[in-house]
Amino acid sequence: MMPRAALVSLCLGLWATAASAASFEFVPAPQADLNRMYRVDKVTGEVVSCQYGLQESGGGIGLTVCFGPGEGAGPQPPSEYGLVATRHTREAGVFRVNYRTGEMSICFVLVKKEQVVCTQQANPAADGAADGPPAGAAQGRAGAGATSTQGGRP
Repeated sequence: MMPRAALVSLCLGLWATAASAASFEFVPAPQADLNRMYRVDKVTGEVVSCQYGLQESGGGIGLTVCFGPGEGAGPQPPSEYGLVATRHTREAGVFRVNYRTGEMSICFVLVKKEQVVCTQQANPAADGAADGPPAGAAQGRAGAGATSTQGGRP
């Protein structure tokens, strides 16, 4: 029979192995004509992205172009993160969600800087949410309805 400390150590070791085996989540960008895939580290929230690129010299079959984490896309406080793509066919970014806190941010690729950037994690305030602008909204800028109207409807 195993001593209790050894059994606990074994269980923690198995849990750590299982957690490290599933430490990333992958989601394609919803944009219909973009072959971009996002990856999030499920514990740290770090987001990167890769896509297919044409090889300019030598013919070949092309290459994988990857964009590392830039502003806001680096490691966050340890939690349980995931990625969610919208159904908007012209959207190139994805939402990074924190399943434990409910916070969300938008992540997208800045091609000129060759990096993934994410907005600050946000979550509506529980009390007084209707009293002011949404969290993170700058004065003079659109808040919750920042997406332009579609099809001429207000």
